[in-house]
Amino acid sequence: MRVLLIDIETSPNLAHVWRIWQENVGLEQLLVPTEMMCFAAKWYGEREVFFASQYAGGKYGEIDSQLNMVQLAHELLDEADAVVHYNGRKFDIPHLNREFLLQGLTPPSPFKQIDLLKVAQKQFNFPSNKLAYVTKALGLKGKVKHEGHSLWVKCMAGDPAAWKRMERYNRRDVTELEPLFNILRPWAPSLPNFNLYGDDEQHVCPKCGSAKLTKQGFSYTQVSKFQQWRCSDCGGWSRSAKRELGSDLRESL
Repeated sequence: MRVLLIDIETSPNLAHVWRIWQENVGLEQLLVPTEMMCFAAKWYGEREVFFASQYAGGKYGEIDSQLNMVQLAHELLDEADAVVHYNGRKFDIPHLNREFLLQGLTPPSPFKQIDLLKVAQKQFNFPSNKLAYVTKALGLKGKVKHEGHSLWVKCMAGDPAAWKRMERYNRRDVTELEPLFNILRPWAPSLPNFNLYGDDEQHVCPKCGSAKLTKQGFSYTQVSKFQQWRCSDCGGWSRSAKRELGSDLRESL
């Protein structure tokens, strides 16, 4: 299974506003809509981190650099079987889809989405579900600290030093996703099944693809009994597809 980890950064909407509190911004007040400024991505288990941005050749917002960035993101997603992100269902993927549409690209080939924010929200009760908090709580490096909103403003002004900080910030978010995925994976209730991407004759952990499985009792439904397994690598639980014992449901009614 080809698993891609991705994180994007976007520019803010620019608008004329009358107030700074509870302001309803009309379309005629919108000057420049949000767009993807940059993204970082890597294939799970590989070292190379891809980074692309609107900033190219010392200039910001060039048409060619925008197109090249969007095309690279499209190529990576098109190759992926599954995509890991943090709040990507609501943020990264819809923003990427908009960029693909605006550039006249067709949808990338279908992929499964693994949103680690959803896992954190559903399975745990952290004081905060922000990536910065969860990664630090789990002993990871955490996000790169920066000056805040002004970093985006400096990048939009074409500041090369600011773009270096943005690139470091974006890359760190992606490299932190991989160890976070490894930690949260056994807790995730629904992941793409690795058994569907390998040797049909060998049962592997559906969560991580490892063949290091040990028998750990049985899993029971109302009418069937299945061999239960625990993965020695990720700690995840699974069961065999073939039942050990069972009866036809209609016969038991």
